[in-house]
Amino acid sequence: MLFSHKIFEFLTSKEVRKVLKRKDSDAAETGKALEELRASLYNELYSSEAANSPRHRICGPAAALTFNFVVAVGIIFMNKLVLKNVGFQFPIFLTFIHYSVSWLLMAVLNALSILPAPPPKSTYSSGLFTLGFVMSLTTGLANVSLKYNSIGFYQMSKIAVTPSIVLAEFILYKKKVSFPKVVALTMVSIGVAVATVTDLQFHPFGACVALTWIIPSAVNKILWCSLQQRENWPALAVMWKTTPITLFFLVISIPWLDPPGVFSFNWNFINTSAILVSAVLGFLLQWSGALALGATSAITHVVLGQFKTCVVLLGNYHLFGSNPGYTSICGAFAAIAGMYIYTYLNLKQQSAKA
Repeated sequence: MLFSHKIFEFLTSKEVRKVLKRKDSDAAETGKALEELRASLYNELYSSEAANSPRHRICGPAAALTFNFVVAVGIIFMNKLVLKNVGFQFPIFLTFIHYSVSWLLMAVLNALSILPAPPPKSTYSSGLFTLGFVMSLTTGLANVSLKYNSIGFYQMSKIAVTPSIVLAEFILYKKKVSFPKVVALTMVSIGVAVATVTDLQFHPFGACVALTWIIPSAVNKILWCSLQQRENWPALAVMWKTTPITLFFLVISIPWLDPPGVFSFNWNFINTSAILVSAVLGFLLQWSGALALGATSAITHVVLGQFKTCVVLLGNYHLFGSNPGYTSICGAFAAIAGMYIYTYLNLKQQSAKA
């Protein structure tokens, strides 16, 4: 119905009437004008119909969140394995490898004409540059935090991201969170704090890095949501445009945050394979995270991250010998209960809108 209405409005517009009134002797000009109108019609329909249609997305919210959850849990343990067991003590250079592999994979997709194009009316504003810069901080500082701190402390630092996003979205977009959702989010945060209290091994420098990471992480999620939901950018298109910017800032950060000696590292087959597997997971994490943020919201993505915390803590117990204890298990269950309430409230709100 909306599609037919837009076609009718377009056909009765001044530009179309102008073309129809031209004489036959103006055939060349008429043809050129028709081409311009055709492009205008395509842009109008693309931005109004395809952008807002769920079919424009690659996958739905449930699939995107599940994809991101599985990859995120895998890469946390893989990066910890590379930094600890393999002994690759260069977290920023590891991030640089991640984004380099991501860019190469996207270059292949672009060469095969599989990479989605930006929206027709896109403007290469400072938003893409800012996102590229923030992504270099977010991913780089996260890997530095993993190097110096335990997984529990790394996950606990994510608790502060939730109120940061709520505050930032209120300031930027006047977006408010209902009181029941605030209670559910508080329940999640307290549960995660209790669950991670027995695994808070950290280095003073690592703690400072974790605190510095909070603001860029919140801004990163908000920018991803804004570009995809408000400006209709496909996830891979944003990655393709921002990855070179991220690589540039990572190169600048390497001398400041990484120790020297990366080229003297033992680049044997096993070590290199582990790093490359981590890099492929890094590409999948970035893509799945972008899909999840485009299909849901920044806060929902953070709640998913807290759910990952509970799973990661249990995995940390089995893989790295950490003993969570009874208190941590109770905290994990409390966090999961809060996530259930938050999900229920979201589904109720969506059904009411429908």
